[in-house]
Amino acid sequence: MLIGCDTGGTFTDLVLVHEGSVWTHKLSSTPDDFSRAVLEGVRALRGDGETRGRPTLVHSTTVATNALLERRGARVALITTDGFQDVLAIGRQSRPDLYNLKVMRPEPLVPRERCHGVRERVSCDGEVLQGLTDGEIQRVLDAIEAQDVEAIAISLLFSFLAPQHEERIATAAASRGHTVSRSSDILPEFREYERASTTAANAYVAPVMARYLGHLAHASTNDGVTGVRVVQSNGGSAPAEHAGRHAVTTLLSGPAAGVMGALAVARQALGARPKLITFDMGGTSTDVSLIDGDFALTAESEVGGVPVRVPMIDIHTVGAGGGSIAHIDAGGALRVGPRSSGAMPGPACYGHGGTEPTVTDANLLLGRLSPQHFLGGRMTLAPAAAERAVAGLGDRLSLSAREAAEAALRIVNSNMERAIRVISVERGHDPREFTLFSFGGAGGLHACDLADALRCPRVIVPRHPGVLSAWGCVTSDVVEDSSRTVMLRAEAQSAATLERAFGELTDAARRNLATAGFEPGDQRIDLSADLRYVGQSFELNVPWKGDIEPTVRAFHEAHRRRYGHADERSAAEIVTVRVRATGVTIPVALEPIEEGSGSAPTPTAGSGGLRVYDRAALRAGHWIEGAALIVEDYSTTLVPTGWGLEVDPWGSLIVTRTAS
Repeated sequence: MLIGCDTGGTFTDLVLVHEGSVWTHKLSSTPDDFSRAVLEGVRALRGDGETRGRPTLVHSTTVATNALLERRGARVALITTDGFQDVLAIGRQSRPDLYNLKVMRPEPLVPRERCHGVRERVSCDGEVLQGLTDGEIQRVLDAIEAQDVEAIAISLLFSFLAPQHEERIATAAASRGHTVSRSSDILPEFREYERASTTAANAYVAPVMARYLGHLAHASTNDGVTGVRVVQSNGGSAPAEHAGRHAVTTLLSGPAAGVMGALAVARQALGARPKLITFDMGGTSTDVSLIDGDFALTAESEVGGVPVRVPMIDIHTVGAGGGSIAHIDAGGALRVGPRSSGAMPGPACYGHGGTEPTVTDANLLLGRLSPQHFLGGRMTLAPAAAERAVAGLGDRLSLSAREAAEAALRIVNSNMERAIRVISVERGHDPREFTLFSFGGAGGLHACDLADALRCPRVIVPRHPGVLSAWGCVTSDVVEDSSRTVMLRAEAQSAATLERAFGELTDAARRNLATAGFEPGDQRIDLSADLRYVGQSFELNVPWKGDIEPTVRAFHEAHRRRYGHADERSAAEIVTVRVRATGVTIPVALEPIEEGSGSAPTPTAGSGGLRVYDRAALRAGHWIEGAALIVEDYSTTLVPTGWGLEVDPWGSLIVTRTAS
């Protein structure tokens, strides 16, 4: 038995899967202590606990993300090679706003006074040029202890080639009771700034994450939970203890779970290699990603102004959700988001004291939400409160309340359309070749409008769209990514070194999976490498084809696809090798639904000429013409005029145009 739980800024979503049956639950998040909503949801799903057994909890969480974004992490000290104490402050020459002479960079996670240098040196070939003495280790640790820090980050020059100095410092610091993150463990790759930044970020959020997961694991045992796994940014899950130590790998935990859920459902509906644009619109933000047969991973990311270089699903996020607040900026223009009403007080129509107009209020005012069906009827929305909030905005714009609501929706749709174009058009993909896969509590209300703007031929709204990220949790395998910088010419004499590097990483990964309980037959190893042309500054990751020559050919093709050209006469170099080790869990899939014996059930009348259908009454094969609302417990789908939907065998709504 598995329980998937996704904690968002507004709602906490849960899915329980047991012997082919699925139960779902959604409740408001508890930002003061997210575990309260998680535990309450677990208790609600398990009922008396006797008939549904003892589950494993697979959790996607924003705890590490929020700690970094809100600068509420641990008090950290950084240890570098002497002379490199300013690595975080100097960073790179890139500027967030090229023509702004007064641009302000985010403050480093570790201020200069807590950055300490140790006298040691390793060469770019891994040779120890200056040894590290015990006295030097004690000197720097004594200085750090006087600063009352909670965690220590260690990032020495070229430690990815010779980690012994970092290991000695880490051992000594741990013996004094410090929490330690060392770069040769967190990110054994070149580029000292990104390595130091990632290691410092891990040290910053790891104590917060470890406390949260420790409390959750302990408290959940009282509710019958046998173990806790955490979804990582790479789409796989990891045991809670590992996620607590390597918390930086969970910074995109929630969005990654959504992509995994979308991929699992789409493979049932469309086949093994679907072409999707995933569109996850929640209460606070919208996450979009492109799947061309499989999800794409990236190692280049920035969270809250902090460069983080760990494998993450390539996801683009904008501050656009159901709770996004519509407001007028200093220039008199109407804006929507990124500020959100959150879980409390929430949109005005929630009746919890919110007075500012939100996207949810605009949808309700326009009749695109049914007040009686929100959260399965457990929360009745207040149309009058929504109208007051939106009317106040309209007064300032000399618009009626309805006109203001329509304007707010046009703007939020435009914000989300731009986000989708970033991950599609700007990277050489034509949205007309992709299906828009819509989920999240608010996604179904906006999906067809976005598909129209992008000219996507089809929209899929899966079963349980409001809790799909929680479904993604239960479908995620256990995954561990490891890497090593090798910096080799892509030529025959490099083969032995590459084989040794891949072999050592693979052996370590298999040992870790075996420790986690996976037999050899349940382990899958995928190899890849980062390549570039000699003289380039950035790399492309391609699958390792078993030998250098076919891998280089794959690199040329990837370069041509990404940049529109390739130079097969230029020499290539292999910069970093990567191993993705997967412990394959028991497959979880949606069961087919009952086939419909006739036309769709009779709708009820909604406002604005919309017909309202209860999704629970729909069966496979049913067809519905727009304009219609499909209501369910945790989401609503709008089918506009000129569109129609068919219910597929697994209960997904396949929405297509009926008129050009």
